[in-house]
Amino acid sequence: MWIDEAVLELEAGRGGDGVVSFRREKYVPRGGPDGGHGGGGGSIWFLASPAQNTLAGYRYRPHYRAERGRNGEGAKRAGRRGEDMELSVPLGTLVHDTETGELLGDLTDENQKLLVVRGGRGGKGNVSFASATNRAPRKCEAGSPGEQRCVRLELRLLADVGLVGFPNAGKSTFIAAVSAARPKIADYPFTTLVPHLGVVEISEESSFVLADVPGLISGASEGAGLGDRFLRHLSRTACLMYFIDVSESSGREPVDDLETLRREIKAYGEGMDGKPGAVAANKTDALEDPARLDALEEAAASFGLPFFAVSAATGDGCQKMVRELYGLVQKERLT
Repeated sequence: MWIDEAVLELEAGRGGDGVVSFRREKYVPRGGPDGGHGGGGGSIWFLASPAQNTLAGYRYRPHYRAERGRNGEGAKRAGRRGEDMELSVPLGTLVHDTETGELLGDLTDENQKLLVVRGGRGGKGNVSFASATNRAPRKCEAGSPGEQRCVRLELRLLADVGLVGFPNAGKSTFIAAVSAARPKIADYPFTTLVPHLGVVEISEESSFVLADVPGLISGASEGAGLGDRFLRHLSRTACLMYFIDVSESSGREPVDDLETLRREIKAYGEGMDGKPGAVAANKTDALEDPARLDALEEAAASFGLPFFAVSAATGDGCQKMVRELYGLVQKERLT
């Protein structure tokens, strides 16, 4: 199951207690205090791992507690520190504090770590309380509790180009044709139920990543068809590719589809409508009325978007579009 959100309750380990102890040896009848300190409690970290691609493992196990520190011992022996806990998450995971809404971290780099709750401090043993006036203190400290926090994990895919389109526009067919990704493909709406990533190889040294999100519908920015959840996966992309079905079988006007998609992207916010992009007029192999293609090209020009006529099913025009997309990506990478 692919899950892109999870809420976790985290508790760091409590610090171990210090102890009251006195040196007891055969020929040292009045040994001084030797109570050791307690060990610190374990902390909890998040670790960005390329081996993870979903938050599903956390959906049904939301509570985590790190190990507490061990108590101190005599002979000034400190207690063992509690072991830290590392929770692996996919690259692109944002960590929010659910109480304050604060963004605690954005884990975008491989093996990047984020400390979320810190373990409690170990208590002092009585050796720390000895003084010139109190040579046999019977005082020690208890360990302090570890930090507690409730966090919300939010996964946002890391990709260069996001494919935006209505259901059944042919995005999955395109990403399967130009990359090694193999999303489910069928001739009915909402075939794609989760986002897919595909790496497009331009040459041995050059590539970029495509993100195919489930098809959007009018009102997506307000949550229709879970569109708001899917739109967030486009927020990190450098460019947007508006995938439009120009064939008559869609039952819609291509220009209306483009305007609706642009409107939803703008309504979602986060500066997404300012991203560079292009328009792909797909299913040209099934087009009967060329006027539909001409009208869409004019609409794309009015938005200042490059236009490509393609057929993902036959591959016609796809390689040319891929090379142009790579140029857009390179330009954005340099800015």
